[in-house]
Amino acid sequence: MSRSRPLNETAGAKRPGGAPGRAEAGRAAGGEASAGLFNRINPGRISGIIVDQIRLLMRQGQLQPGDRLPAERELCEHFGVSRVTVREALRVLEANGLVEIRVGARGGAFVRSPSMDRVGEGILDYLAMSSVTSGNVTELRMVLELGIIPLVCERATEEDIEDLLALCHRAREALAAGTYDLSMSVEFHTRVAQCAHNGAIELLLPTLQGPLLMSLEEAQQAAPEMGRRGTQEHLAFVEAVRDRKVDEAVEIMRAHLERTAARVRHEEKSRAAGGRPAEGKGAAPPATARPAVKRS
Repeated sequence: MSRSRPLNETAGAKRPGGAPGRAEAGRAAGGEASAGLFNRINPGRISGIIVDQIRLLMRQGQLQPGDRLPAERELCEHFGVSRVTVREALRVLEANGLVEIRVGARGGAFVRSPSMDRVGEGILDYLAMSSVTSGNVTELRMVLELGIIPLVCERATEEDIEDLLALCHRAREALAAGTYDLSMSVEFHTRVAQCAHNGAIELLLPTLQGPLLMSLEEAQQAAPEMGRRGTQEHLAFVEAVRDRKVDEAVEIMRAHLERTAARVRHEEKSRAAGGRPAEGKGAAPPATARPAVKRS
């Protein structure tokens, strides 16, 4: 449920002398953002400045998820622009997942929390158009995935262990049935990272799923049968985590990742020798794009 925040009321502490500060004056009681938060802009700078200003207010906490922006007419008056310009700015904010446009008597533009799925998609688009390679991603995995193993061994719950074992068994069944998919490996490694029970790592996970799948697809070019040995290592890793054997878990994962890294290097060298376009800038994205893996 959205909060209703009258435009003509202010809340919060006042500055010495009774004058409200910008932050206090800009947020009225009840949940609707005051139009007084916004500054007039110079003609010609168009909708981009409106987008930047609203985004900045979100980062500063003056606009929070659930807040309703002032009506278009009020925004036009306070920004000093036309309704067409305001609507364009709102469309950009909506496309970036920062506001939700609702219709009806209680409609309007409402601030929403950014979606991590959008962040992950953006990272994957960036990788496809930049010089970042699957080899770079694999190096990142070596640092991150090996680094969190002590936390995983310390903090993994019984439910975590059961989920990981279930993923291993599902992968083995898929291998036997000939339906194994690399997204199963992505799901396993994502679930392992969740076992660290660290909020910052949780924020990173959706942004890494696409790049992780990209690097695995690269490795599969060098080893089409990829999956069977990796699934066995996944199971051995879970057993080490269950027994709280940090060193053993690290060595299993290190061997697992180093083999993937070697396959990626082999494929990148083969591609370069064969004259195929290098992955990254100017290259097409992976041919087998799949949706982001959902958390178990």
